[in-house]
Amino acid sequence: MASLLLPLLILCAASQKIPAISTAAYPSVPDTKTTDRSLSNNIDDLIPVRREVYDGGRIIDISHRYTPDMPSWHSMEMLGQFLLLRKSMRNGSLSNISEMKMPTHTGTHVDAPGHFFDHYFDAGFDVDTLDLEVLNGPALLVDVPKDKNITADVMKCLNIPKGVRRVLFRTSNTDRQLMFKKEYDTSFIGFTKDGAKWLVENTHIKLVGIDYLSVAAHDDLISAHLIFLESRDIIPVEGLKLDDVPAGIYTVHCLPLRLLGAEGSPIRCILIK
Repeated sequence: MASLLLPLLILCAASQKIPAISTAAYPSVPDTKTTDRSLSNNIDDLIPVRREVYDGGRIIDISHRYTPDMPSWHSMEMLGQFLLLRKSMRNGSLSNISEMKMPTHTGTHVDAPGHFFDHYFDAGFDVDTLDLEVLNGPALLVDVPKDKNITADVMKCLNIPKGVRRVLFRTSNTDRQLMFKKEYDTSFIGFTKDGAKWLVENTHIKLVGIDYLSVAAHDDLISAHLIFLESRDIIPVEGLKLDDVPAGIYTVHCLPLRLLGAEGSPIRCILIK
């Protein structure tokens, strides 16, 4: 299959303030750069290791790290402080215990049918009902032509082979580093209505992954989501981190939280070569 895909791929190119004690409890949050430095034997010099690849590059983390200054869905303000240290050992507690509060459609996340269909929401089609078989398995990472929304014509140009069920679409959103901006950017690349319709009617794709907070382009926000979610068979995975990952075939693993009643969930996604 890889030999067939290679030439085809070439064709298209609640903000909440926390006590001062909490800030000291998370000293590594302001600087989240990846590092491969070894841990020191001196407890005062311990340096946490943060990385994107594991096992010699075989495992690639394509989830964004959650930080207070990441963009928040449809908001001109950044996410803000989302961790509250409810109990602190520095205040005499036996352990440190944090509380997390943020929208479910933040960072790398998944949509459930109830996100845009109220009758699905009322019927209970939440993230706990999503098919893990769809969210885990062989996947194709493709590059979308620069600065183009994913229209029907673009979908045709990508020449995604019949039978491929999971596709991650890398767009200009990655080049522009939109997920690293503090404000929600309406100029992001996504699916248009006709592009979503073409995918549904002409492919076997069930997992649609993209590199910004919405799978649908800003001007087709509602219509494209409705097309993807109507059948309850297609799962949009949004906010993927696809920097420096070569296009090609991988095994993808995406696991949402089992949030009963939620129409979206943060999700950890990895690729395995």
